[in-house]
Amino acid sequence: MWLLVVVLLVALMIPITAILLDSPLGRSVARRLEGQGDGAVGGGSAGAGVRQLERRVEVLETDLEELNRSITGMREELQFVQRLLEDPRKKKPGS
Repeated sequence: MWLLVVVLLVALMIPITAILLDSPLGRSVARRLEGQGDGAVGGGSAGAGVRQLERRVEVLETDLEELNRSITGMREELQFVQRLLEDPRKKKPGS
């Protein structure tokens, strides 16, 4: 009985972990962990500061691309809902 529970728990944890790691929260945690590891290596030189700024710009560009995709999806959803609300009688007579 316990073996079945453990197997079921492991089987359910795999997709849940994948979903969490692929979420914006998981990406944010990964970026923070990556940033903490690079801080000790840089040593405070000007080159390290430039590299850190380049990474920040890349992160901001990635976030901007994600936001643009999200806004595009929301726009499409809004247009769909507006079409539904405009005239619900435009449905085909068979449906």
